[in-house]
Amino acid sequence: MSRVAIIGVGQSNFVRGYPGSIRELAFEAFREAVQDAQISTKDIDASVFCSAPEYDKQRSPAGVLAEYLGLTPQPTLYLETVCSSSSTGLKVAYSMIKAGLHDTVCVCGFQKMSEISSAESQERMGRGADIQWESPFGTMMPAYYALYARAHMAKYGTTPEDLALIRVKAATYGQINERAVYRKAVTMDMFSNPEDNMAGPVASPLRVGDCCANADGSSCMIVTTEEKAKAWSKKPVWILGIGAASTAVNMAGRDLFTGLTVGMEAGKQAYKMAGLTPQNINVAEVHDCFTIAEMMAYENLGFAKTGEGKELIRAKETYKEGKIPVNVDGGLLSKGHPIGATGGSQVRTIVLQLRGEAGPMQVKDPQFGLVHNIGGVGLYGNVTIFGRD
Repeated sequence: MSRVAIIGVGQSNFVRGYPGSIRELAFEAFREAVQDAQISTKDIDASVFCSAPEYDKQRSPAGVLAEYLGLTPQPTLYLETVCSSSSTGLKVAYSMIKAGLHDTVCVCGFQKMSEISSAESQERMGRGADIQWESPFGTMMPAYYALYARAHMAKYGTTPEDLALIRVKAATYGQINERAVYRKAVTMDMFSNPEDNMAGPVASPLRVGDCCANADGSSCMIVTTEEKAKAWSKKPVWILGIGAASTAVNMAGRDLFTGLTVGMEAGKQAYKMAGLTPQNINVAEVHDCFTIAEMMAYENLGFAKTGEGKELIRAKETYKEGKIPVNVDGGLLSKGHPIGATGGSQVRTIVLQLRGEAGPMQVKDPQFGLVHNIGGVGLYGNVTIFGRD
């Protein structure tokens, strides 16, 4: 059966307050992806737009954006799985192409989080939980992940210092990523200084420095058939494996708090489909909305044994020169997390890595890359594995 490739990727700068409309924001990533693929809008058969709708003032944005980007009268659709929306969009595009419905599909993720206040943003994040039984009682995203951090610490001896090491790594690469929203250094001393903002309490044991940076931004992927990829692209990146899973939205419906079951299950599916193991992966992008999320991803994806993720970061094995480089673009923690655009941005990083075009963030000669994108508090999980010729 023929393969499916990504031939073009694009991303806007991730910023605190984008001055334009969502049309202009989406266009920035779309323009770059189309130029990267060296195609025109006439070559695109369908489009998929992805965001978390509660942040958008525009209802049904797919129609608005397709019109603005010159993608009508081709079919378009809008989807969301919260923070994993654009990696879900990639799975849908892959399925469309495999089904023979379309040859070339554009997947564009976007989010203009600055359209609402920070307080409104937190309230809407809380609505990602059950609005009848959980969010009315004040739970928000940091508090949920703090539950997982507490459980991991209690069972495996993980420390707040281990989590801080992950943030220091993120900032190391955020400083050299020109698209990142947070481009400042972070040191361990900041976490031990009560006067420093990084040490500010959020939801114990998580501090300000343990939380990702919200941002406005967009990402775009051009996905196509093997035949067209070979005709159009000198460096196609192939989709080798896709896994996806979901779980109970209520914490009361879960029995594991030291890892995310959706990441484990999606990872198993993706490895099986690709015919690979964790040891084959040369570079990875994981969903580090909080430092504990990256720690759990090390273990859930098989890069470390359960409970031993802390050993990877202590030994700097997830740095660019390490055994398994992870989030060497700054991750969500420093690059930023514009919800609908995040998965596509992760994919862009891996595509550039496999093409040898990641600049100062380049890992040495990677053959296989992995993207791990989580929606909500481990509610949805997507893992996608990529390879090059």
